[in-house]
Amino acid sequence: MRLRFAVFLASFTLAFSPILLRAQALHVTPAPDPTLSEPSAVTFKPYHDHSIRDIDAIGIRNIGCGRGFGNWYSLERQVAMGREYSEQVEATSKLVKDPEIQNYINGLGQNLVRNSDSLVPFTIKVIESDDINAFALPGGFFYVDSGLILAADNEAELAGVMAHEIAHVAACHVARQNTRGKMMNMASIPLMMVGGPIGYAGYEALAIATPLTFFKFSRRFESEADFLGIQYMYKAGYDPQALTAFFEKIKGMERSKEGKVARAFLTHPQTPDRIEKTQAEINTLLPPQTEYKVDTSEFEEAKSRLENLQNHGHQNQSPLRPTLRRME
Repeated sequence: MRLRFAVFLASFTLAFSPILLRAQALHVTPAPDPTLSEPSAVTFKPYHDHSIRDIDAIGIRNIGCGRGFGNWYSLERQVAMGREYSEQVEATSKLVKDPEIQNYINGLGQNLVRNSDSLVPFTIKVIESDDINAFALPGGFFYVDSGLILAADNEAELAGVMAHEIAHVAACHVARQNTRGKMMNMASIPLMMVGGPIGYAGYEALAIATPLTFFKFSRRFESEADFLGIQYMYKAGYDPQALTAFFEKIKGMERSKEGKVARAFLTHPQTPDRIEKTQAEINTLLPPQTEYKVDTSEFEEAKSRLENLQNHGHQNQSPLRPTLRRME
């Protein structure tokens, strides 16, 4: 698991073949009344300029993946990088093999990808882990921890977290973060030359530490992933309020100092300003809809199936479970 965690830090914490979704029994809720939840001064403002704010241009706009000064990685190189990391992840992790759970998560994710700016196909798998998290490697290799599925109260919450991770890939955040890191290393070379052996030792230490530090997404990239994620889930028909609701839930878990949550969201602090900013973007950028998709019977079935599988696994692993012996 240490190797998996290192790979996770080196890729996500820097931070498919499509299938048809099965017919879903939808539970929908009306759009929230802005007069009850937000100040009257908040107004919706549409954009039609192919910018990152143009909802109608999702999928045909440039959100930062073009090669240039800020991104030295081609899409092909990003896919190769992600594939290499994914092999390490799968070699040190236990995947959930249940076909119904896997197909459900894959279908949910592929629907979000189709409503995103991603330029690469996605491969989505479920990892058996208590961590409440998901992470997407460059090139579209996406892993959802079973703990996240169990922690979500409905499909919209799960979709919100997955949309956030898809946004990291769609905006090529790993490639852009790596480019910045290489620039930092290049800038340190003159210090190495001036400092002699001591300077060179410092440079080597920087190179060793780099995978675990600059791969951590900057606050700007995390904010951008929030911004894009709510657009993708909204375009896929989900209530964008579900993402802020999940943020609030995680914030409450952090206050109770639940270890698994603290580890999983180490680079995703649910600060009040982050939650408020996401809420403001929902109110001003996304036209309110009369109905949103919140939950489905497929989500509830997959969650129940996962709970049963994990409970069965924990019982089998317990060396202290009671046994019965016939008296003679």
